[in-house]
Amino acid sequence: MKLAAFSGVLIDHSIQEAMRLTKQIGFDGIEIAAREPHLSATTSATRVKEIRSVADGLGLAIPVIAGYMGGFSTGSDKECDQAFGDFQRILEAASVLGADMIRVGAGGPNAFLAQDYHYAKAAFWLKKCAVEAGKQGKSIVLEIHNISLAETVESSLRIVDLVGEDNIGLIHDAGNMYITDTDYGRDSVIGLGKRMFHVHVKDEKRVAESGAPGTFVNRTKHGDEKFLQCRLGEGEADHQPLFDALKETGYSGWITLECHAPFPAYERLEHDYNKVKQMLGMA
Repeated sequence: MKLAAFSGVLIDHSIQEAMRLTKQIGFDGIEIAAREPHLSATTSATRVKEIRSVADGLGLAIPVIAGYMGGFSTGSDKECDQAFGDFQRILEAASVLGADMIRVGAGGPNAFLAQDYHYAKAAFWLKKCAVEAGKQGKSIVLEIHNISLAETVESSLRIVDLVGEDNIGLIHDAGNMYITDTDYGRDSVIGLGKRMFHVHVKDEKRVAESGAPGTFVNRTKHGDEKFLQCRLGEGEADHQPLFDALKETGYSGWITLECHAPFPAYERLEHDYNKVKQMLGMA
């Protein structure tokens, strides 16, 4: 298994500085957030090449471009077409950067509120993305995330099956699945099977009040709940069963760390990097 930092954690830094800090901690790669000042659908070809050059110079791989385009299930035709256009431009950048996967969003609402037409519309546009990506030997990935169609193992596999392309897979995210209050341990890994293309790691916990740094409110099947972003091991999302299952099943892909706890970015990334290595027996 290889460890990557999520550049979004270091979004207050330039992408060049974010990559330097990522390398300094000891990561194998960096998952680039497709939002400025790191990368976007409007980033020039020259700048994309510069990003690749810096990554190569540091010896950092770029396994994934974390796109924010999508929202296909609830977007208008015009909005979906715009999102697809943005995806095509990010796909071009991914080819230059050597990234094998591009994250795309299916859209909402929560899976327990979604209707059949939400899945059908999302699948139509996601298939277009998958076909385009396939032409360049790339894959698209949906992050299992609260307030989306891809909210549980079952709902995530439903949308992937509707798309029906081999190069669409899922990002396992125990922190998000903790929020949704769905299984994120061994059974989830076995359930996703070959459709689990990538893994995200972050910790969270339920709290009584919101408003403090690192807190947020999300709608879940239990209603509006309050959460606090935590460093790994300091929240309630126990990642050890996940890590044990990854080793059991022979997972050899990437794990991206994306902690957004209310600590300095470098400090929280370094903490989670050391904690993950310890939990995986890589320390």
